[in-house]
Amino acid sequence: MQPKPNLLNTINHSRDSAGLTYVYPVISRRAGGVSIGINLNPNNACNWRCVYCQVPELKRGSAPRIDLGRLESELQLFLRDLIHGDFMHKQVPPEARKIHDIALSGNGEPTSAKEFDQVIELIGRVKKDFALPENLKIVLITNGSLIYRPTVQAGLKQMAELNGEVWFKFDRALATARQYINNTSISLRKINDHLRITTSLCPTWLQTCVFQINAMPPAEEEIVAYLNFLQQLINNKIPLKGVLLYGIARPSLQPEAVQLSTVDESWLSAYAKRIEALGIAVKINP
Repeated sequence: MQPKPNLLNTINHSRDSAGLTYVYPVISRRAGGVSIGINLNPNNACNWRCVYCQVPELKRGSAPRIDLGRLESELQLFLRDLIHGDFMHKQVPPEARKIHDIALSGNGEPTSAKEFDQVIELIGRVKKDFALPENLKIVLITNGSLIYRPTVQAGLKQMAELNGEVWFKFDRALATARQYINNTSISLRKINDHLRITTSLCPTWLQTCVFQINAMPPAEEEIVAYLNFLQQLINNKIPLKGVLLYGIARPSLQPEAVQLSTVDESWLSAYAKRIEALGIAVKINP
């Protein structure tokens, strides 16, 4: 059965659904409930170009300057409607009528915003004005490539004080696969270094998107390389919370879309068991 057209659902993640520049609601299959999205890349610009990305007209680049005053007023307006208005009853299905988190994701890499640390401070300040769940998380969904920036590290420190959590993208361990899937030449050594910094500042999960390319799931060579990388993190005492293992739920809007398809749930579960055998927690979303 298809969701009612007037209700939000896990398939439609339109950034325009609330009619705002920076703030939008999402029914998140990974989060469970309403995720209040913060889009710091309304220009559809990212420093990576992942083949499974659902952003239309994606281009290479960074976030534009953020209008902090506008972001604050939009977040206050939306929270007021969510908590005191009829938004939940009009647009959210009954089973998802809870606020799960505030998530910085959007249409590009959020840490590319020069005001990143100021955005986190702003979220913390606005949160105090509303009766929000005590365990409400602030989630950063990031490719982790800009963690070296002082403003990003300052923001992560603030996130940790706000029950924050980082979802750090790591899709493939082999360089050739990473180049194809994420369109980046970032090395495993740099990813390791960035994870060391991130985990020292804020609780961190690896998020790994798994799918078939031309009807073939990741090869055994890739799986072994991925598991070896995780073992290195364990050996180096890099304290991950675990791995978020998920498939593609919505169509890609990139040129490679026709080559991509979902993996079987049984395949994904078998992959998760191999990760868990290393002593690492895994959450699966097919």
